[in-house]
Amino acid sequence: MPNDRVLTQEEIDGVFRSMKKQEPTEVPQKSAQPYDFRRPDRIAKDQLRAIHLLHENFSRSLSSSLSAYLRAYVAVNLVSVEQLSFAEFTQCLPSPSCMISLKMKPYDGNSLLEINPSLVFPILEMLLGGAGKGMSKVSREVTEIEQSILESIFRIILNDLKTAWAVVTPIEFTVDTHETEPQMLQMLAPNEAVVAISMEARIGDNAGMMNMGIPSITVKMLRQKFDQQWSMRRAHSSEHDQAKVLRLVQNSRLELDARLRGPTMTFGTLMELEPGKVLMFDYPTEREIDLVMNGRVKFKTQIVAQGRKRAAKLCEAFVERDFVPLRE
Repeated sequence: MPNDRVLTQEEIDGVFRSMKKQEPTEVPQKSAQPYDFRRPDRIAKDQLRAIHLLHENFSRSLSSSLSAYLRAYVAVNLVSVEQLSFAEFTQCLPSPSCMISLKMKPYDGNSLLEINPSLVFPILEMLLGGAGKGMSKVSREVTEIEQSILESIFRIILNDLKTAWAVVTPIEFTVDTHETEPQMLQMLAPNEAVVAISMEARIGDNAGMMNMGIPSITVKMLRQKFDQQWSMRRAHSSEHDQAKVLRLVQNSRLELDARLRGPTMTFGTLMELEPGKVLMFDYPTEREIDLVMNGRVKFKTQIVAQGRKRAAKLCEAFVERDFVPLRE
């Protein structure tokens, strides 16, 4: 005999509660972020961008300094700024090459500056009175005599590098040792991170790379100084920044109006005007009128004639604190 009993709402709710208790509770999985223990000194991307801008300024300054010293056109352009392990950085360097280890007083640790042979030997020829042509294919070690001749070039490079970093912190770059083989460098452990800065230099028909490696742990110590420098840069723009902004806005269009701001009347009075009535503007011709720029009073002017046209002669400029929007 079939069971025609109907379940109550409480019994139905009890069945669902018992089923929920039997279901295994799933632990939500936490998203894991990868961490490379071999490179603990990686720095933030915003700091890399700051270093990129810093060495762009260094490249422009070095172009002018080397051009004046060598009496030839030298173009130095920043190619890249990235983080690499010291082993990866040295593997990218040619062998043999001209490399110098740099002390960074007052900070611990050394940085590395490498100049490709395709640049070194044309520079040497120019320093010795030659034209520096046809020397880009020479690939051999730099001798001690040639290293002493290059000291003047190193001084110019390090002086411009010191000037570029001075906006962040005073650093005295000095030559510590000379090397010719990247495999012989023992400055850092292979897994330590460095900020690798690559620049391309062109001297006449010759072109080559200049590479610099700065320990990331040293750059990371300067994080606060970078933040202070860029905050000050935002607060006090330099003449170069102002000139750059001027170049961007000089082709923009402005609306200029020279207006007689005399008495006002109500709309009702305007509607009562009839032919024959006279309006008194009460505005003498010698009184200055306002020159309005994009809705703001910018100058005090006088109405004059320029040939057959009317014009406005500038008499007085408003300072920024006196700018007031024009009330319609």
